[in-house]
Amino acid sequence: MDWTWYLFRFDGRINRALLWQALLIVALLAGLLEIVGQVIGILGGTRSTLKLAIDLDFDFGLDDLFKLVDPRASRSLASADRATSILKASGMALFFWIYLATTIKRLHDRDRSGWWIVPFFVVPGLFSQFADLLPNSNWMLPFSLAVSILWLWGLVEMFCRPGTSGHNRFGPDPLADFEDSSAASPAQGWDQSREIEIVPPNASPPGGMHVTRGA
Repeated sequence: MDWTWYLFRFDGRINRALLWQALLIVALLAGLLEIVGQVIGILGGTRSTLKLAIDLDFDFGLDDLFKLVDPRASRSLASADRATSILKASGMALFFWIYLATTIKRLHDRDRSGWWIVPFFVVPGLFSQFADLLPNSNWMLPFSLAVSILWLWGLVEMFCRPGTSGHNRFGPDPLADFEDSSAASPAQGWDQSREIEIVPPNASPPGGMHVTRGA
C-alpha cells in the first residue's frame, strides 16, 4: 500500500477498515506525543509523574482545533509553555491532515463529495465549542438535536456503512482487487491435469480415470 497516498492525499477511495486503521494510527501517535510532552515536563520540573494513556477519538483528537477560533480558549493555549505549544501545534496539524485525507477518501467511497466533512465535522465542532455562549432556552433544543444528528450521521456514514459497489465518480472500488484475487486463488491452486491420470484399458487395474494420491 502507498502510505503517502493513504495518509496524506485526497484522491481516490478507501474502505471502512482503512479508516479505522487511520484512527488507531492517530491514537498511537497522539499517545507518543503525550509521553514526549510529559518527559519534557519532568525534565523541566513542571511535573513529577509519567502517565500512559491512549484514547480513541472519532474526531482524531481534534477538539482543540476549534479552540483556535475561540478567543477565550486561544489565550489559554498561548499561555502554555513553548515546548508543549510546539508539540500540540505539530500534532494537531499532522492529525488534521490525516483526518481530512482519510475521511475525504472514505466519503468518496460512499460516493459523496469531500465537502460533506463540513456538516459532519466542522458544524458539530463549532457548535460544541461555542454552545455555552448561546441562549439557554427551549428554542435552542432543535438546533442542538440537529447538530447531534449530523455528528452521528457522519459517524455512521464514514465508519460503519459499506462503500458503493464497483466504480464510482471518484475511482475504482477499493475492495475489487481483493475480491478478484480471492476468487481467482482457488482455481490457481488446483491443477486438474496433475490430479487426474488416464489408465489404458489393457492395464491393471481396469481402465478409466483414477485420482493420483499425493500429487
